Amino acid sequence: MTLLSNDDWANFGKYKAANDQLKAPAKKEKRVVFMGNSITEGWGKNNPEFFEKNPSYINRGISGQVTQQMLLRFSPDVIDLNPKAVVILAGTNDLAGNRGPIRMDQIAKNIFSMAQLAKANGIKVVLASALPANSYSWSPSISPADQIVELNKRIKAYADKNNIVYLDYYTPMVDAEKGLKSEYGRDSVHPNLDGYNVMAPLVNEAIAKALKKK
Repeated sequence: MTLLSNDDWANFGKYKAANDQLKAPAKKEKRVVFMGNSITEGWGKNNPEFFEKNPSYINRGISGQVTQQMLLRFSPDVIDLNPKAVVILAGTNDLAGNRGPIRMDQIAKNIFSMAQLAKANGIKVVLASALPANSYSWSPSISPADQIVELNKRIKAYADKNNIVYLDYYTPMVDAEKGLKSEYGRDSVHPNLDGYNVMAPLVNEAIAKALKKK
């Protein structure tokens, strides 16, 4: 049965054709899937050269998504692609209330569940910090700065406890007001090209480290 677009809450349809057309990884290929929201999707659109230079990197970001949506599509958009590793960048849209109120512990649990699914399928995991933000233009009543700090503490603690690589985007990109540095953002949330250029070597280093883990 074909789902109508308004019934496809997790947006399985966005990458279905691309997933179907994607060939199995080559024998020595170290495929990596980037799972995320608009920050990840925007990386492919605003800095396509990064993925062109790294053809084994597969972008599966969807703008606006919360962690529950990502968790639901984790199998078709990550596991079924047979990657060696996955980079998970998630949580800021939950804090923004994109799909309604959600507790901090549930946001963290959704992220950790994705990591557990990956590990259960032999996929190395990189857990990325949420990027700094002290306002959301689409949710002006929410002040997320301290919530992001708390979420990142939980992600790092989980990563450290479970021998997972923690990727700290937050520290080099945060300003004195716990927001995204203006020189790295095209708004208060989304990186510009300079921002992605800060993120690129950090993620490459984290991936390399994850792939070496036993």
